[in-house]
Amino acid sequence: MSHTLDILGGITAEQFLAEYWQKKPLLVRNALPEITQLLEPSDVMELALDENITARLIKQKDKDSKQWSVKSSPLIKADFQKMPKLWTLLVQAVDHYSFDLAELWKKFPFIPQWRRDDIMVSYAPKGGSVGQHFDFYDVFLVQGYGHRRWQLGQMCDENTPFVAGQPLKLLHEIDVNFDEVLAPGDLLYVPPGLAHYGVAEDDCLTYSFGFRMPNVSDMIDSVGDQCAENDLLKNPLIDVARQQSSQIGQINSAELTYLKAELLKGLQHSNLLDHALMSLISRPGYPNDVPEVDEIGTGDLEEAMGLGYQIMLEPASRLLYTQQDGQTHFWGNGDALCISEAFTEKLQALADGQPLLLDAALQQDDILENLAELLNQSILMLLPPADEE
Repeated sequence: MSHTLDILGGITAEQFLAEYWQKKPLLVRNALPEITQLLEPSDVMELALDENITARLIKQKDKDSKQWSVKSSPLIKADFQKMPKLWTLLVQAVDHYSFDLAELWKKFPFIPQWRRDDIMVSYAPKGGSVGQHFDFYDVFLVQGYGHRRWQLGQMCDENTPFVAGQPLKLLHEIDVNFDEVLAPGDLLYVPPGLAHYGVAEDDCLTYSFGFRMPNVSDMIDSVGDQCAENDLLKNPLIDVARQQSSQIGQINSAELTYLKAELLKGLQHSNLLDHALMSLISRPGYPNDVPEVDEIGTGDLEEAMGLGYQIMLEPASRLLYTQQDGQTHFWGNGDALCISEAFTEKLQALADGQPLLLDAALQQDDILENLAELLNQSILMLLPPADEE
């Protein structure tokens, strides 16, 4: 029997996926109260000035004005001088810099890791907004500080017109059918395509837990990369069977049909599509956030055994696995990984978000070699014992 989840307002994950996911919004009061203790506006302002952070500063001349401006990172202190009354600061991938925030992904176990994008934080003083808009991804909006009023409207798509001449993709209007103020800890799920409009009621922070799908263009690019590395696919095709001559400037329908069929056949060659898709969806969304680390060896790991170190996923990295033909295949940060059978079960647990204690159970040469390699690639990370933090 499925368990009900507080974060979903006391319904089961199965009920949420069947009735709400990518269909309609869901409001849950006090769904995530622990988020209110994590960050304050000053923390977000400080983060935005970090040269490695992806951020945007959005300014609106006044409430009724059509004059918007957007300044993208790197942001400097001078960007925050002579500010208008209405503005918003958006900071991407804050979960890559806060372990406590990254831990909150575990509150959404009903959506797989590969669908995650990042946790964005929005800070705005009273009246601040990014305008009426819609997104092509799923998002759980969680209020962390202050209050924000949300209005939801009609479903939109790629044919929906935007206001011309603006640096943001703004809607001309929304047909409001939902109008609520979120307080700290409240959650609002917004499905893709749903028009929404959030306005700060006071100084407020809103966390956006975003879930994205790849697009066809990126998938085709990844397939192209795989094809370029496959020598068999570089061999010229055998010519189509010819019974009669045709005009030399013409390519006929039979020839086009033959070429398309050979192309589709080639795409099915040697798990090429699987490799292309796994490479794409296992790439980190913000590769610049993946830290460089001092190289660690198997001897270093042996010395640290039993001292209380924990192994976990690096928040900015991605680690995924597939199970095909009775075998488990791993992918990390866009690359296929060669993992020993002895380490497979434990690495699956890490990919599923479970921490692993560095203890004698890992003291095998092949496991230590795999572990050292993944740590040096910043796919995994070591957390020191609690008394050393």
